[in-house]
Amino acid sequence: MTTLTVPDIPLEATAPAQRLRRHAAAVRVSLHWWGVHRSLTNRQKEEVSAAYAADARFVTAGKKLVDTRHDAFRKLTAVRTRIVSYWRGLTLPYTEPGVRLIRQCDVEAFAHTMEGFRDELTQAESDLNGVYHQIKEDALRRLGRLFDPADYPEEVRGLFAVEWDFPSVEPPSYLMRISPELYQQEQERVARRFEEAVRLAEQAFLDEFARLVAHLTERLAPEEGGERRIFRDSAVTNLLEYFERFKRLNVRSSQDLDRLVEQAQGLVRGVTPQALRDSDELRGRIAAQMGAVQSQLDALVVERPRRQLVRPGPVPNGDSHAASD
Repeated sequence: MTTLTVPDIPLEATAPAQRLRRHAAAVRVSLHWWGVHRSLTNRQKEEVSAAYAADARFVTAGKKLVDTRHDAFRKLTAVRTRIVSYWRGLTLPYTEPGVRLIRQCDVEAFAHTMEGFRDELTQAESDLNGVYHQIKEDALRRLGRLFDPADYPEEVRGLFAVEWDFPSVEPPSYLMRISPELYQQEQERVARRFEEAVRLAEQAFLDEFARLVAHLTERLAPEEGGERRIFRDSAVTNLLEYFERFKRLNVRSSQDLDRLVEQAQGLVRGVTPQALRDSDELRGRIAAQMGAVQSQLDALVVERPRRQLVRPGPVPNGDSHAASD
C-alpha cells in the first residue's frame, strides 16, 4: 500500500490543500464486469433495416444477452452498487479519473470492507452460475434467431470481480536525485492538483447540501391547495447522513458552507420524521427555517464558479474499468 508522504509540508500546515495532501491517500476501485450487450451483425442489421425500408448504414442495433432483471443477476448489480456507494461515501474527488482521496486513518477499514465485498461478489457470481443454464434457455426463447451460442461463455467464472489499489500521486523520490529542478516542478504540479481537489470537494459538498435542503423544504411545504405533500423518512435521514459525512471528510475550505451546515444541523437536531408528520406546527417551522438556509445556499452556489469535475467516460457493460467517480 502506498500512502502520501510529503516531508516538505509542515505538520502545522493550515491551508486546506496542504492538510488534505498530508492526511490523505489516493485510492482506486476497478470493476471487472461481464458485458451483456452485443451489437447486431451486419447481416442482422440488414434484416432489421429491410423490415423498416431503412438504409442499414444509418441503423445501429444491439441485443441483450441475458435478462438482467433475473434475481441472480440483480444480486450482482446490488453488490456493485454498494461497492461504488461505499467507496464514494468514504472518499473525496480527485483530479485523476477513477481516483479518489481517502483519509489515511480509514485505509485499513476500507481494505477490510472491500475484502468482504469481494467475497459477496464471488458468491453472487457462483449463484448466477448455478442458474446459468436456465438463463441461457430464457435468452434463446427471447432472442429467437438473434441468439448466438458463441456470445456465451461455458460458465460464469471470473467474469465479475472487484480490485482496489492505492496509487501514488506524489513525485517519485528518485526524481530529486536525478533532477532537483524537475522534482520541484512536479511538487508544484501536485500542489496545484490538491488545490483543485479541495475546490472539487467543496463544490461536491455544496451541491449535495443544496439539493438535500431544497428537497426537505419542498416536502415539508404544503401543496398550493393546502394539502400535505408525501413525506418520506429519507428526506430527513439522507440529510443526517450528509452531516456525518461532512463532519468526517470536510476539508474546511469554506467558512460560509461550514456555518450553513452547522445551522441546518441545529434545526433538525432531535427532530424525527414521525414528529414532522404528527405536528403541522413543527413542519411549518422547520420548512420556514430550512427555506432561509436554502436561500443562503442558493446565493452561495451562484457565487461559486462551476468547475468541470474530471470523470472517466460512462461505465461500460463489460471488461475491466475503474468505478465511476
